[in-house]
Amino acid sequence: MACRIGEIVLKCHDPEALARFWCEVLDFVELDREAEGCIEIGPREGFGGPQPTIFLIRDDGPRDGNLRLHIDVNPTDRDQDAELERLLAAGAERIDIGQPAEASWHVLADPEGNEFCLLKGRLNPV
Repeated sequence: MACRIGEIVLKCHDPEALARFWCEVLDFVELDREAEGCIEIGPREGFGGPQPTIFLIRDDGPRDGNLRLHIDVNPTDRDQDAELERLLAAGAERIDIGQPAEASWHVLADPEGNEFCLLKGRLNPV
């Protein structure tokens, strides 16, 4: 028997803004609000499906250094260039963390500066 990732927890200053951003990026919906400043988003079928949910928790403290974990996303219904344009329009920003110029991926940041990568290979939608 093994474990499976059920939730990813992301502390942030503005859970509302990040919920909107990540719902747009991942085609997720708001699933629950457990307390003020805590929002769970995920696939329409809810918790326990093939994709983990994301739990956004308000944390007004400063971010301490670089993140040790980040999310990689893959396009599902368009090529990487078209998906990059969609993500930038949704509020992502390109960032440079020292990736090679010829990298096959794009390094981006969400509206609060959390790093994530857009990979080249397409995945089938879940």
